[in-house]
Amino acid sequence: MSSEQQAAGVGDLLSFDLTEQPWLPVLRTDGSTTDLSLRQVFAQAGEIRRLVGDLPTQDFALIRLLLAIVHDAVDGPEDTEQWAELWEDEAPFEPVGGYLDTHRERFDLLHPAAPFFQTAGLRTSKDEVFSLNRIVADVPNGEAFFTMRFPGAERITFAEAARWTVHAHGYDTSGIKSGTVGDPRAKAGKAYPQGVGWAGSIGGVLAEGHTLRETLLLNLIAADAGIVRTTGKDRPAWRREPCGPGAASDLAGRPHGIRDLYTWQSRRLRLHFDAQGVYGVVLSYGDPLSVQDRQTQEPMTGWRRSPAQEKKLGRPLVYMPREHDPARAAWRGLAALIADRDQDTSAAGEPANALRPGIVHWLAHLTTERFLPKDTLVRLHTYGAVYGTQQSVTEEITEDGVAVALVLLHETDRHLGQCAIDAVADADRAVKALGSLAGDLARAAGSEGDTSRNAALDLGYAALDHAYRTWLSSLASGDDPQERRAEWQRIARAEIRTTGRQLIAQAGQKAWAGRLVSGPKGEVWLCSDQAALWFAAGLKRALPLAAPAADPALNGEADAPEPPKVHA
Repeated sequence: MSSEQQAAGVGDLLSFDLTEQPWLPVLRTDGSTTDLSLRQVFAQAGEIRRLVGDLPTQDFALIRLLLAIVHDAVDGPEDTEQWAELWEDEAPFEPVGGYLDTHRERFDLLHPAAPFFQTAGLRTSKDEVFSLNRIVADVPNGEAFFTMRFPGAERITFAEAARWTVHAHGYDTSGIKSGTVGDPRAKAGKAYPQGVGWAGSIGGVLAEGHTLRETLLLNLIAADAGIVRTTGKDRPAWRREPCGPGAASDLAGRPHGIRDLYTWQSRRLRLHFDAQGVYGVVLSYGDPLSVQDRQTQEPMTGWRRSPAQEKKLGRPLVYMPREHDPARAAWRGLAALIADRDQDTSAAGEPANALRPGIVHWLAHLTTERFLPKDTLVRLHTYGAVYGTQQSVTEEITEDGVAVALVLLHETDRHLGQCAIDAVADADRAVKALGSLAGDLARAAGSEGDTSRNAALDLGYAALDHAYRTWLSSLASGDDPQERRAEWQRIARAEIRTTGRQLIAQAGQKAWAGRLVSGPKGEVWLCSDQAALWFAAGLKRALPLAAPAADPALNGEADAPEPPKVHA
């Protein structure tokens, strides 16, 4: 039965109860997919691999919703011992069933007075109803050719509308929106930019286990760990008074904790629907939340020190969320994920330039205190959104992840973690040598080297991507860091040498013949053979632990590429 048919009617009123109706898409451990209700997701969490929503960012937003429910249902965990009891419990989410019964009314998507994550009666002065394109994020503004919903999202099911409602609070764009009646911030029918949704302002990081049960528990941070600040007023949105059209009046000192933050109402939203589904929306700004210095409140992102913000705000120390670079694979930013919080301090005792995500610090705590084995394998899953044109459009959604053994996060034994970070630096140097080779080959052929160099950098990182992830996931307690790093350098050397040979073979007749170019020590005859010699030397410097005692140059007898054939 479809989601439209499952909307229950009471008199002339419709209801879509998220605790009972299926709306969360999941991938089961047996490979099948289905939609489940909130109650079913928690009851079957051990049989679910992960959520599989409409976008990766939607999965991240929904996981945070589920975490807020668990935190509130168990009222904690207050300490790591309570967390350990949940980890060992065959039914850790049993309290959630009764909790959902208690708050069931607030989980009704279509409730007339307190619809889930919406503002009842929200309207513009002209009673306009807008296209669902405003919340359905896979319909790019002005890029209708890149969506399956051409020309737009005209009507969606209640289940899908619920998912996009949660996503809008986390990832909605900025820009000018519709002013709503009763919102004192509205001017001439317009609501002026207040920034993107909270999750859109951070570089999301989630610890992912083998099942949804493990994922939820791994991200369930105990209060006594000292990672996030929590007050006695911490509660999720459904345990607060329903939002009016304006900003909440109690924002001072908030968010009060994880439950408050994970359900932050950054937008005011009202769905328009009939018995067949949702066909329109009213959307405006909700509760503002500044991004500066939230590192003790938001555990699912890394942080960077911002001299620009320090100067602007006149404060000696300001941290900003570390966003993900869509052009940079997650493993290349591994240091920002796993480096210890105080590792990046200067000799003079300056504050850290970067802080790793609180969730990683929590995993390190579980390992260091021996609540989890060192060889427990966890995937650090990253999520992000890239905005353009003053954050008014979503340009790109980013998603990646790296599997790491928890021993890499150990706070008192950092050797393997440092080995993994050093291996990324090894990869960077090796790829740089490959880029230099491509630039030299281009110059030998008489063209500019920048374009070829940049293309080669992409090739190099692509060649190392799978190899590094596989090597990283194999690191285990008891490994010798020096031996494992030497192993990685041998792997990287083999991959980059292979790619280098391909570049040399494809360089063409002009590069093989060469020409006279200016060098740091005067003019030199540059040809593909000379470029190969320089590349071999550069690779040896980049990966010294991998170089054999007698390292044949790429243009040596064993490795010499055949010169391009000359046709009469």
